[in-house]
Amino acid sequence: MSNRQGRDSVVLAAQRVARTFRTARGPLTVLNGVDLTLSRGDFACIVGASGVGKSTLLHILGGLDRPTEGTVQLGAESLVDRSETDLARLRVEKLGFVFQFHYLLEDFTARENVMVPLILAGQDRREAGERAEGLLQEVGLAERMTHRPRELSGGEQQRVAVARALANEPELVLADEPTGNLDTATAATVHELLEGLAENGRTTFLVATHNRDLADRCQRRLTLSEGKLHEETATN
Repeated sequence: MSNRQGRDSVVLAAQRVARTFRTARGPLTVLNGVDLTLSRGDFACIVGASGVGKSTLLHILGGLDRPTEGTVQLGAESLVDRSETDLARLRVEKLGFVFQFHYLLEDFTARENVMVPLILAGQDRREAGERAEGLLQEVGLAERMTHRPRELSGGEQQRVAVARALANEPELVLADEPTGNLDTATAATVHELLEGLAENGRTTFLVATHNRDLADRCQRRLTLSEGKLHEETATN
């Protein structure tokens, strides 16, 4: 269980979030009144059947999609009524993303991949390089900084993706099936990494997963069903 010091600060608040898609067969409502509050340092997961809307919810919470109804606040910032330019800025400055596929730049080294969000945020290249090196050391890749993705294992690639997500010291990291592409042993290594990063209380994590081991490591477990979130009692 993570250190709860400083957790009175609300990082994200979503209220009555709904998302309806237009299909050939008519409207399809995936989310129907989702409420969620995350405080600083939370390590929370969303579980639920495939196709229930976990990725859709993460995309809305991360400003990658807009809700049909409802509000989403990242700290004091609304994500619902912002321009695409503002949303892009907020994603760079305050959010980190880890996906099932690492989406690393194949021609860049591990160090350069982690530097990308820092440079996009306007940081000096030397400082960005130092920050990237520190993060890669933190995720156990001190000896792999100059390797390109094709020279790294699947687990190493995903650890680079985690370091990249942490680059700008985001208020919230959203992870969508971060170990869905990994074998059991490698997935366990990444699970331990995420749990350890959460325990320092600096970053808030929200993870969508089917993996029971990862879900059991989270302090808060939320089930998405019939368009709504229901919080369970975590076992750890």
